[in-house]
Amino acid sequence: MTSTDHYQAVVIGSGQGGNPLCKALAKAGRRTALVEREHVGGTCINEGCTPTKTMVASARVAYLTRRSADYGVETGNIRIDMARVRKRKRDIVDSFRNGSQGSLEKTENLELIFGEACFTGPKSLTMRLKDGTQRALVAEQLFINAGCRPAIPQLDGIGGVPYLNSTSIMELDCVPEHLLVLGGGYVGLEFGQMFRRFGSRVSVVHRGDRLLHAEDADVADEIAALLRQDGVDVFLNTTAERVVKAGSQILLTVREKTGNAHQFQGSHLLVATGRVPNVEALNLSAAGIATDNQGFVKVNSKLETSTPGVYALGDINGGPAFTHISYDDFRILRANLIDKGSATTEGRLLPYTVFIDPQLGRIGITETQARAQNNKIRVAKMNMSSVARALEVDESRGFMKAIVDADTDQILGAAVLGIEGGEIMSMLQLAMMGKLPFTTLRDGIFAHPTLAESLNNLFTHFVS
Repeated sequence: MTSTDHYQAVVIGSGQGGNPLCKALAKAGRRTALVEREHVGGTCINEGCTPTKTMVASARVAYLTRRSADYGVETGNIRIDMARVRKRKRDIVDSFRNGSQGSLEKTENLELIFGEACFTGPKSLTMRLKDGTQRALVAEQLFINAGCRPAIPQLDGIGGVPYLNSTSIMELDCVPEHLLVLGGGYVGLEFGQMFRRFGSRVSVVHRGDRLLHAEDADVADEIAALLRQDGVDVFLNTTAERVVKAGSQILLTVREKTGNAHQFQGSHLLVATGRVPNVEALNLSAAGIATDNQGFVKVNSKLETSTPGVYALGDINGGPAFTHISYDDFRILRANLIDKGSATTEGRLLPYTVFIDPQLGRIGITETQARAQNNKIRVAKMNMSSVARALEVDESRGFMKAIVDADTDQILGAAVLGIEGGEIMSMLQLAMMGKLPFTTLRDGIFAHPTLAESLNNLFTHFVS
């Protein structure tokens, strides 16, 4: 390390916020460096959205093939080729990753550097490059987009068991005989249902009294019922206490809320108990950057850290851990630092979709939240079995639910648990963004037979 390179901007991490941000800064004429420890694209492309949804699609084909007789189509026994499923996943990931990297490398004023960044001061970094050498950088502005990784639970014996996480499970080349899943959140449920459809016996162990704790009870209960209908064993109010390896099997000891202890025996263990921020190697204290008690970088509504000129975007700032939120963080920074605007995170809508099948699409506040705020509301709720298109394609599980302000008729939130629930939710989000009253959707003309026209009927089914 013989000299220090000077940049106007340095972005740490090439996730779904960092990539467009560094390109925008470079195109604005600022000499910019993007530092990436492992591979371009962040969690979304490499270990998150892209590979998991690719595998969810394969699992859905297996599900529909087994159900083919319901549609009058006769097939023989099906066989899951996990090596082929994995190859398809890898090919799509490589395509997305290589496309992103190629675009970055062609951007003028932007240097892509593969190495691990470490703060040495408020505006200075050292990087350990892949060849073991070090390099020093200073910048006028720094942006932390280093993301998160799967958490390891405090579980007796976990260090002696070859457990899987959300990344390593996608590298399996065979279908597990019995997959034990720790955690009833998005990750655990998506993989649990996926591998059940691939042919595994699946047991989900969740310490809470319902799955997806942020959802309304009726939504969470219906999801549990759907998973059980698919053959997934769901155990609520159950805490894992100890795990050991016994030959080719994994023994998991759990205790119910009632105090009763049980032991599960499985071939594989998936740990899906949350994620933690990638902050250890960054040496944030050297830059005076404050974190919360979980290690997430503290930011204000403009994504500024406690150190002037240093910003944090994406999962590492503790905000909702969704790709589209990371991308919106980029838009806020672009608006403020390049376009001289005054954008903030305050009041932004938070849409998300849980890619179980049927999907759960969510926007706005829940019924529980609305009642806790003492809002005067009306609740519209309709089973998907009342949706013509859902019946026609024989995918009528779940329900739709919308929360409406009783005085203004504005939609405050919605949950769509049904076929293409994320797409239907997005229509409701558009209405919320445009401040349309629910009556506009109730009285609108939508093409028949589509899922969209279900919004006509939803808003004639007020239950409270």
